[in-house]
Amino acid sequence: MPQKKTLSLQEWLPFEKVMERGIIKIKNNMYIKVIKVIPINYNLKSDLEKEAILSSYKTFLKTCNFNIQILIQSSKEDLSNHISKIKEKVCQEDNLNLLKISQKYIEFINRLNLEKNSSSKNFYIIIKNENNNSEDMNISELNENYLKIKETLIRCGNNLKEIENKEEMINILYSFLNTRKSLLK
Repeated sequence: MPQKKTLSLQEWLPFEKVMERGIIKIKNNMYIKVIKVIPINYNLKSDLEKEAILSSYKTFLKTCNFNIQILIQSSKEDLSNHISKIKEKVCQEDNLNLLKISQKYIEFINRLNLEKNSSSKNFYIIIKNENNNSEDMNISELNENYLKIKETLIRCGNNLKEIENKEEMINILYSFLNTRKSLLK
């Protein structure tokens, strides 16, 4: 029986090249662009604002006549630094009332963290462009689609952050692929 070849991670992953501005060339002449979305807190909006946001979101979806994927990445929050900073400040206080309030606040944060498992969320939109055009043409189309998305999501109140450089993109990919490690940070 022939031995099965073990693939290295680089061979297994479909990435061919990580480029600037959040663009990745995938094998088979496909390109994707990763965009970070900084969302609004929809629950804090008035009914009229919510209606306008939903209308703008519908426009966003209609505008996207190209392949997109919306990705939400959750990671457990480590509140130990926040708690230790509070404890440091509390140690410097002489006011007994402030000491009691601070201690109750620390207990509240610990209890809330245990009950709700505090987490933070990152939101990404991934645009895919798959055709036999040149690299420059594919990148141009991705950037054009990015501008369409940006324009419509800004109307919803969201902000978009274009991934600036390769290192930032590699860190994002690392967090996607190593969710267990990322959750423990």
